[in-house]
Parts: sequence; structure tokens; C-alpha cells
Amino acid sequence: MAPYLSIVIPVYNEASIVASAAAELTQGLDARGWDYEVIFAENGSRDATPQILEEMCAKNPRLRWFHSERPNYGVALKAGIEKARGTYVFCDEIDLCDLSFYDTALPVLEKGGVDMVVGSKAAKGASDQRPLVRRVATRVHNKLLRVTLGFQGTDTHGLKAFRREALLPVVARCVVDMDVFASEFVIRAWREGLRVVEIPIKLHEKRQPSIHLFKRVPNVLKNVGKLFYVIRIRGT
Repeated sequence: MAPYLSIVIPVYNEASIVASAAAELTQGLDARGWDYEVIFAENGSRDATPQILEEMCAKNPRLRWFHSERPNYGVALKAGIEKARGTYVFCDEIDLCDLSFYDTALPVLEKGGVDMVVGSKAAKGASDQRPLVRRVATRVHNKLLRVTLGFQGTDTHGLKAFRREALLPVVARCVVDMDVFASEFVIRAWREGLRVVEIPIKLHEKRQPSIHLFKRVPNVLKNVGKLFYVIRIRGT
């Protein structure tokens, strides 16, 4: 039978924390008595991450993983969502795994009237403990999405929870990859009239990002440009 919750977590070269983060997450989920699966979307790792995932999943039937050869956060996240079987899907990050988001987002979805909950690190009431340069980058990225695509929220990247049935068609229409896939996913849901709400989160990462911020910039700009053309020019 399909689980009630699916948790999708992209992982890339996370040998140092994947086992401890997964243990902490599953212990919290078990303590809440939830029926769940955790899907690790491993993409392009060159360390021991695949071996660790294989061992973890062999020991715990609630855990699954798959491998993508090329490092690509967006492709991995999209594939993980498509493999999810739960009524509700949570998109998490291996360096976060903050169950307080689950505790807040799940009742909002269960109550009805909402299709997607976005955990915003820039909304009023949020606490973002990342370095200043990364906090500024989030706001610049959001401003870029606002100017180019008319986005009216405060965040698109990171923690999300949604009704699988409502959002799978949106996932299928997404055209960009890497980090900007997460933005396209939220923006398309909003533009297509689905009920999207934001909740503030307290963000404290367990480690430094696996990919340096400034290495992401060219690809982000390219994909935002592609998204602008597809949505605003072609209207698709």
C-alpha cells in the first residue's frame, strides 16, 4: 500500500552527514506515528554516498534511493517527486530535515483548501541563520523572479509540502533544471491557480553548501531566462 507521506531528499556528496541526518529524520517521523517513505535522490556523487544509501535502505524498508549519473539538483528532485507514492509529498534538504516544518505544514494540507505549503526563509517571522551573502542571494533571486515572472511570494527554494495528486501535472510541465527547477515548480503552481501558502521557517543548516554559491549564478541566470521565454513569451 502507498504510504501517507513521501519525503524526497536530493543528495550529492553527502557521505559526512547522510546517515546521521536520515537517522534523526526517521526517528522523528517514527515518534509521530506517521506512515511514510523517504526517497533519496542521489545525483552524481563521487564519495561514499551511494554505498551508505545502499546500506541504509537495505536495513530500513521505509527508505528508498536511486542514482542519477550527472549532478543536477532539479533533475533529481523532479524524478524523486515522480517516484513518490504518498498522498502528501515533502521536499526536504539533507542539511535541514527540520520536523517543525512537517508539524506545521501537514495539518494545513490535511485541513483542506491548500494544495502546496512553502517553507519560506524570507517571510515575516522566519529565522535565517545562513551567512549574510547567502541571505542576500535569496532576496536577489526572489526579486529577479518577481521582475521577470511576476512572482508574488517570498521564497521558492527549499522546504515544500503538497498534495501529490494536485501537483504532479505541474511537475510534468516544468522545463528547467538545476536549482531553478524548484522555483519553476512553485511559480507554475501559483500561476495555474493552485492554492499555495507560505509559512515562515527557522533555518539552521547542518553543513556548508556542497556547491559554492557563485558557481551557481551562471546557471541560475540561464534557467531564469529560459523560464521567462517559455512562460512569458511562449505562454506555456
